[in-house]
Amino acid sequence: MKLKFSLTFLLAVVASFAFFAFAPKADVYTVDVTKSTITWEGKKFSGSHAGFVNLTSGTLGFNGKKLTQGGFIANMTTIKTMDGGTKPNAGLDKHLKADDFFGVEKFPAANFVIKKVSGNGANVNVTGDLTIKGVTQSVTFPASVVWGADNTVTATAEKITIDRTKFGVKYKSKSLFADLGDNFIYDEFTIGVKLVAKK
Repeated sequence: MKLKFSLTFLLAVVASFAFFAFAPKADVYTVDVTKSTITWEGKKFSGSHAGFVNLTSGTLGFNGKKLTQGGFIANMTTIKTMDGGTKPNAGLDKHLKADDFFGVEKFPAANFVIKKVSGNGANVNVTGDLTIKGVTQSVTFPASVVWGADNTVTATAEKITIDRTKFGVKYKSKSLFADLGDNFIYDEFTIGVKLVAKK
């Protein structure tokens, strides 16, 4: 009986080793931050503002051509407003960097880590952990993955909707402050992410 148990245990150990030894290893592609972008848009009752944030780094991992892992880090100290693509707003930039909004002195980076990818081909759904102001929340969004002839891969999420209040950004939130009248900012803002990567 003891011998039978020992043999069963040994077979289980060997099977486990074989599984991990031959599990496919993801090919990791490094994001080119000079070719990649993060854009944002926030809305209030009387209008909207848009701009961008610079990327610090990022990676994408693939099994074959299937996206399986990855993520990116954004430099929140580089928040820039460019309404209409050409109109800077230095005053708003300063406010967005303040504690009322993203508190970039204390939280200079935001990051996203992929946890799950579903779907096949160029169109997928991505779920991952987004961290802003030290708070992590799960977000899910559609994305496209396109392979180029130059061995680069471009992963694009045109519209990721984020509820800022879940990350402690509560300034002029109508859902939290009932006496704002028309002087409120919508809780949800959107970001667009384009990651160009190469092995």
